[in-house]
Amino acid sequence: MPGRTLPTITQAEVASHNNAKSCYVTIGERVFDITEFVEDHPGGGDLVLEFAGKDVKEILDDEISHKHSDSAYEILDDYLVGFVATQKVVDAATESQHPDDIVPLPPRGEGLKELNDKGIANGEKYVFEATGLSSAEDLSRETDFNADYRKHKFLDLSRPLFPQIWFGGFSKDFYLEQVHRPRHYKGGDSAPLFGNFLEPLSKTAWWVVPTVWLPPVTYGSWLASQNLPTVHFGLYWVLGLFIWTLVEYCLHRFLFHLDDYLPDNRVGITLHFLLHGIHHYLPMDKYRLVMPPTLFLILATPFWKLAHAIFFYNWYAATAVYCGGIFGYICYDLTHYFLHHRNLPAYYRELKKYHLEHHFADYENGFGVTSKFWDRIFNTELQIPPPKVIKTT
Repeated sequence: MPGRTLPTITQAEVASHNNAKSCYVTIGERVFDITEFVEDHPGGGDLVLEFAGKDVKEILDDEISHKHSDSAYEILDDYLVGFVATQKVVDAATESQHPDDIVPLPPRGEGLKELNDKGIANGEKYVFEATGLSSAEDLSRETDFNADYRKHKFLDLSRPLFPQIWFGGFSKDFYLEQVHRPRHYKGGDSAPLFGNFLEPLSKTAWWVVPTVWLPPVTYGSWLASQNLPTVHFGLYWVLGLFIWTLVEYCLHRFLFHLDDYLPDNRVGITLHFLLHGIHHYLPMDKYRLVMPPTLFLILATPFWKLAHAIFFYNWYAATAVYCGGIFGYICYDLTHYFLHHRNLPAYYRELKKYHLEHHFADYENGFGVTSKFWDRIFNTELQIPPPKVIKTT
């Protein structure tokens, strides 16, 4: 805990920092300026702003809403800016046999024992062995670039990642172990990938997906609807949407997570990293969450040909199926983005929890993003492994 140079802040001042431009929260006597963290919160910034200027101890421990893990408190420690003498602290100091150990803040010695009821039990923390994380909050815990590189000798987040992967000489086993241990970059909007004129091509804002693909899907659907009976058009279009859900599952499981069959060379490792590995390595990077239009065009072209090969008897039927499928893809990419970065209605909160568990607990299962349907069919529903215990003190 920082020393006594941190200021004492009045409760009125804390309460005034209650918006996205300046967001303070408290836990007991500690004051945290979490303005920078608002957008990175796994539940979405709106959820955080509901408690701006207030004490968040109760909501962090709320079992019904979502009991936060030790890592959530560790993240807050990075944003400690001062202390506030709440009425409970004042009352405790009045009643204490060691009031000088409580105020001025922060508390120490016997006073700390009285105010800090248990803290981290026995100095232990539970993490999942494959990822080194314990909860969704860990996905947004800032990575110390230098310390991480010194410890793991993998990638330095302050330098372009592509040449490090290409020239790193990593073995397949080491690469897979590291790329599935998520990091969080806060040095800017995204960690540098190429570090040159190609950099902008590697980033895609979520709104690009509907902007680029909805117009052709709408036109194709309209064209098919004008040349097919209404019922036939609807059935073909819904069939395409249903087929997409299977394609989504298969792409995620058999292409994006081609881990066991990945060639043990730099070509295979680099392609894996660019296609999906970077998302598991930096899962909260909002500009590398949806598929760039050029990459999707490459993946979508064979499906256009396949649709017209299967439904060869009617070009408009094939187009209706294809448009339904592409609409499914649009829903998938937007859902994927919102699961990482937005507060969502009840159904999607459960889906969000499921998907983030895929990242921090069990990346070898849970391949469905928009639904769990095919995971249940193919027996790949998330099986959360038992966590291991590590000492934190």
